[in-house]
Amino acid sequence: MGPDSRSTRIRMLVAEQAARRGARVGVVDVCTAAVAALPVCGAGLSAMSKGAPSHPLCSTDDVSEQLEELQLTLGEGPCVDAFLHGSAVLVPDLLARDEQDRWMVFAEAALEAGARAVFALPLQMGAISAGVLDLYAHVPVRLNAAELADALAFADLATLVLLDARIDETGGPRGEPVEDLGAYRAEIDQAGGILTVQLGVGIEEATVRLRAYAYAQGRRLADVAADVVARRLRFPTDAETDQPDEET
Repeated sequence: MGPDSRSTRIRMLVAEQAARRGARVGVVDVCTAAVAALPVCGAGLSAMSKGAPSHPLCSTDDVSEQLEELQLTLGEGPCVDAFLHGSAVLVPDLLARDEQDRWMVFAEAALEAGARAVFALPLQMGAISAGVLDLYAHVPVRLNAAELADALAFADLATLVLLDARIDETGGPRGEPVEDLGAYRAEIDQAGGILTVQLGVGIEEATVRLRAYAYAQGRRLADVAADVVARRLRFPTDAETDQPDEET
């Protein structure tokens, strides 16, 4: 199959998903169509940029949602490597020794969540890197040449959709109202800003502290951010105690 015919077929599959939702095409439709067309169980997509926190935009199920959150929280995993190096990261089996050594924390957490194979495809157009499309399977999977070509075509289309749409039009995570996505992103950014003032540190360190706390407590990053913004959670300075104080 030639690249033009493959691209046309992928666009039709995604358009059909959007028609079922009764909305314009968004990245959520790309994720859903990719799961239906490829030997994978779920998909997630995160918007990423250098110098700013990444944000999960959509996920097709609980496991893909956990994978996006894990990589965002830990700062490691196939998604992070795909974005940093600008090339696809294909992991047929997370139980392989090389993958265990490569991402010691993420690999264990991803396996526990229910993922065995993970494929991370960067969203790129020229010099622009917009994020990463992640696919996962419950069992070991090795994509053949045609399947990989399809996966890359889905990533290319996701890039176009993501760059063409405003953030509140890309489709919310797991079918939630699209307006929630903007609030989700804003709240994490707002929490980071609060911590820069509270701790007297830069935005990067504030984000690291936020992620580290979320991971240590086994909580979603968005939930921790909401507590910081609502003043229910206060992070101590270095001169104070080591553990954040939760307001009662």
